Amino acid sequence: MTGISEHARMAEALLFAATEPLDEPSMAARLPDGADVAAVLAELSDAYAGRGVNLVRIGGKWSFRTSPDLAHVLERHITQPRRLSRAGVETLAIIAYHQPVSRAEVEEIRGVALSKGTLDTLLEVGWIKPKGRRRTPGRPVTYGTTDEFLEHFGIETLNALPGLEELKATGLLRREPPPAMLRDAEERARAEADADSDDDEERDDADDDGGLGDDVGPESDGPMDEGMADTSSVVPLKRPD
Repeated sequence: MTGISEHARMAEALLFAATEPLDEPSMAARLPDGADVAAVLAELSDAYAGRGVNLVRIGGKWSFRTSPDLAHVLERHITQPRRLSRAGVETLAIIAYHQPVSRAEVEEIRGVALSKGTLDTLLEVGWIKPKGRRRTPGRPVTYGTTDEFLEHFGIETLNALPGLEELKATGLLRREPPPAMLRDAEERARAEADADSDDDEERDDADDDGGLGDDVGPESDGPMDEGMADTSSVVPLKRPD
């Protein structure tokens, strides 16, 4: 590029070194007195027309930008690894072993609610897909795995999924329940034991309140209250003639 004026060269240097687009007053403060900023920018814009870098005006400010028709040259595709959350791994495993399975069934197996983002992530990576609707009230959508799932994990068919013993052997499955599950079970057992103990105490109290003590019925051999006649031994008296 040749033949531009000295003022155009100065403006070019200012725009190139600027960290943000410049407006005309800012450039006028840097250029020599009497410089026609509008004419300088027009000259510079014409000089860069048709090149890989263009001088463009955006929002009243000027800056160098790459030519729009070369955008495909500057594109770069990056594969960014994403880690599945624990909920995502558990959900994927449930779908793989129980497919087709609905969201409610996944929640029932996991024991906790399933966030929408978990299913969205698995759908986005292409490992699961809708398989249809269950013929039950509400017609819930069911999900299953895809060919991309098999390809990613190196599985030939779903029948080749590792079984229970294989998972235990590789250490991917606990041989004992998780600590949290054990704690929950112990708490439930204690609560049930306390409830049974309270019921027994209530029954004992009821028996104590309803007992007759020393006051026994007519058929009992127990003692009678003082002053109570034994009617079984009373002989009626006859009036003398």
